[in-house]
Amino acid sequence: MSSGIAVEKKKLTKPPLKLHYLGDRVLRQPAKRITKIDDELRQLIRDMLQTMYSEDGIGLAAPQVGVNKQLVVIDCNPDKPEIPPLVLINPVIKQVSSELCVAQEGCLSIPKVFLEVKRPKIVEIAYKDEYGRPQTLKADNLLARCILHEMDHLNGVVFVDRVENSLSLTEELSKNGFSHQAVKPLVEVI
Repeated sequence: MSSGIAVEKKKLTKPPLKLHYLGDRVLRQPAKRITKIDDELRQLIRDMLQTMYSEDGIGLAAPQVGVNKQLVVIDCNPDKPEIPPLVLINPVIKQVSSELCVAQEGCLSIPKVFLEVKRPKIVEIAYKDEYGRPQTLKADNLLARCILHEMDHLNGVVFVDRVENSLSLTEELSKNGFSHQAVKPLVEVI
């Protein structure tokens, strides 16, 4: 489950990739499946990890940096260099628990906005690692939430689309300079 891609978990003054923010069309396009796993893709993974660490994130999906590919990097332990990040290529949800939990989420594409979102407590996924090997993973709590949040990005969904409290959503977005028009409310919970 661990990544063989090594990057130092530190902030760079100039991250290699540029983040896209709520309102940008690139965040709303469904990402394309990756057909070729090679050194070029592994370099993109390294760049995404460095960008994520530089922005104090624990997850980053390729569409957030303007790349229309089904690729996600996650590290719920950015302060522990011994724990490698997770790299998910073409991830697919196999199963989610019926047990739901509500917790606060944030997103590098919507800086300073933190709101409560209801998601399944446990998720099981299938994906390929950075060498193209098929993997499966069962995750719960923060990791499950992070996986589901990042996989939403691959489908053109942003976490604010899942926020049920529309009053606090509108307040938080306008306080931080984002338009409520950029939100596309969803009904189903994933």
